[in-house]
Formats: sequence, C-alpha cells, structure tokens
Amino acid sequence: MKIDILTLFPAMFTGPLTESITKRAVEKGLVEIGLHNIRDYAIDRHQTTDDAPYGGGAGMVMKVEPLTACLESVLAENPKGRVILTTPGGKPFSQGMAETLAREKGLVIICGRYEGVDERVRELFGADEISLGDFVLTGGEIAAMAVTDAVTRLIPGVLGSAESAAADSFSDGLLEYPHYTRPPEFRGLAVPEVLLSGNHREIDRWRRCQSLERTLRERPDLLATARLTDADRRCLRELGDGDGQ
Repeated sequence: MKIDILTLFPAMFTGPLTESITKRAVEKGLVEIGLHNIRDYAIDRHQTTDDAPYGGGAGMVMKVEPLTACLESVLAENPKGRVILTTPGGKPFSQGMAETLAREKGLVIICGRYEGVDERVRELFGADEISLGDFVLTGGEIAAMAVTDAVTRLIPGVLGSAESAAADSFSDGLLEYPHYTRPPEFRGLAVPEVLLSGNHREIDRWRRCQSLERTLRERPDLLATARLTDADRRCLRELGDGDGQ
C-alpha cells in the first residue's frame, strides 16, 4: 500500500514513522509512506499556505491553490489513493474504519490546520473527513499518524501473527481481555489460575467473559452493536447486566 501524507510540518513524522511496526512494514516493502510539504506548492515567494477567511472571523484557512497543486502531484503517482482529510468535524475513526482503509490500494491523507481547509478542496477531490474524537488538536498531523499506524498494522504480513490483529480491542466490537506474563506472582498479585491450567477451552471462555466484563464496565455502549453469542449473553447476565442483550 502507498500512503501519502500532505502536511505543513513533515518533520513531525520522523519519529513515529521510523520506529517499531511501521518501520518494519516499510523495510519489508509492505507499505510505502510519502511525506509531502504543502509549502513546496505555494505560488508566492513567501510560500503562503493560509489566508483570512471570507466573511470575517478568527483564525486562518488553508488555501486551495497549494493544496490542489500538492494533491494533483501526489495523485498522479498514487492514482487509486483514497483522499482523507483529518478534521474535528469528520466521522469518528474506528477499528472498523481502519479495516476498511487497509483494503484500499492507497491513501492520501491531508493534515488539516488552523481553522480548517478551503471547502473547495473537499468538493474537488471528494475527501473523506476523519476525526480522532470530540476534541481539537493543534493540527491534523497526530491524527494522520494514528490513522497510518492503525491501518499499517492491519496490512497482511505486517504483524508477526494474524491473530494479534484479530484479537485486538474493537475487532469484534468488544474491549480486549486482560493480559499477563511472567512472573506468576508479583507483590501479592497472582496470575489467574485458569491461564496456568493449560486448558485452552477454559482459557478462551475466561478471556471472552473478561472481555465482556471490561466492556460492560468501561464501554457499555459497545454492547448494543457487538456480535454476541448465547454464551456471551449468559456471561453478561452473570455479571449483573439486567437483560443481557
């Protein structure tokens, strides 16, 4: 997959894109990441990329000309790239959305800044708007990093085990179960005996019920759309969820 990121601050990506899973994915040739400085496409000698909003108001707006020039240049090399704009007003990013984007041939991510992007960029390129949540960041770079990371790890071959992604929180609509490793006891806290039993059927059952319990406690809203079995509903009833639905 080719992921192109359009930003006013490409240096912000140096660490996140050159470490850990993303770095290994690039080295394996499973993903190619391109950083593009929008200022390089400005049409004046001062490399102006923003201007005051028509109609008045606070802040500045990202100009349409340099963004269009940058996008057209990038799309010429990544013609099947799905254009994404990071903005607080976009659709909330989710694991399901990451899975969908991981199946794309390519992505072109615009990092929003200031008060926003000239609306004509959306109209010209049909950009999908994505938000990390109901809060405002200084710019869209952190959101672009999060999207890139979440998508990259879902590309086949990136993770050491396909089960790692399949068992992630939200992959089946629930939060993930708790994890333990050596030592078996630490400061009076012991690893649950079932995990040491070697009985994989019981371990799977324990993990599923723990996942349900954690979801019920931390994110009960997820249960309304989660894929639940009859055994799941029984577990929820035992945990004290009134209707177990």
